[in-house]
Amino acid sequence: MTKEPSLPEDLAEYAEVAARPRPDRHRPWLPMVAVLLVVGLVVAGGVGYLVGRPASPPADDSPEAGFARDMQVHHAQAVEMSLIVREKSADPGLRAMAYDVITSQQQQIGQMYAWLDGWGLPQTSPRTSMAWMSGMDHAGMAGMPSGSGSMTMLPDGRMPGMASAADLARLKAASGRAAEVLWLQLMIPHHQAGVMMAEAVIQKSDDPQVVKLANAIRTAQLAEIDQMRQMLKERDGVERSS
Repeated sequence: MTKEPSLPEDLAEYAEVAARPRPDRHRPWLPMVAVLLVVGLVVAGGVGYLVGRPASPPADDSPEAGFARDMQVHHAQAVEMSLIVREKSADPGLRAMAYDVITSQQQQIGQMYAWLDGWGLPQTSPRTSMAWMSGMDHAGMAGMPSGSGSMTMLPDGRMPGMASAADLARLKAASGRAAEVLWLQLMIPHHQAGVMMAEAVIQKSDDPQVVKLANAIRTAQLAEIDQMRQMLKERDGVERSS
């Protein structure tokens, strides 16, 4: 069942004050006004929340559910790597970008978690990651390497773009400029895969809230890919092949 939106604190306070008995005059209709105010706000908020949403929630095997689950995992690793590099870098520009990744992707993780909860679906699934993307072809997409083609799981079970355990260990062991270069080398393909996932659900979904977030992810990460490439070039780093 969809959770009702909370009442804004200032209006809740107004309703509570309006319902209090007044010693100077008798106003028996005030409590009813307060009740109607609260009910009206809840109903209005609920209608606003539901406008534009599909009549029924996405199914467990839907592209929306697959995207929400897989992108949470994908985002979580980007946050982890960005937290690591912020402790190792003194460069203001790179630290600012890492901070943006941390804050924006943590917020998006919470948003997708809430979707699944609201849809009455589990946060994980026995289905193979990326299965919801079957039939997609991303060749020639903006920001993608040539020949990127369709998304398939890597031989060791990782989703495309995900850093390996060895990569993360190297990042944790690195420091200074070396850590910055490695973070950029890992984050570029990580973002490229994130863009592919967003593009896939944009094409497959008719849920406005899902499409809206996917478009925001795609736009932000394509812009960050360009910035990361420039930062990597400034550090004489070489982009890793996907």
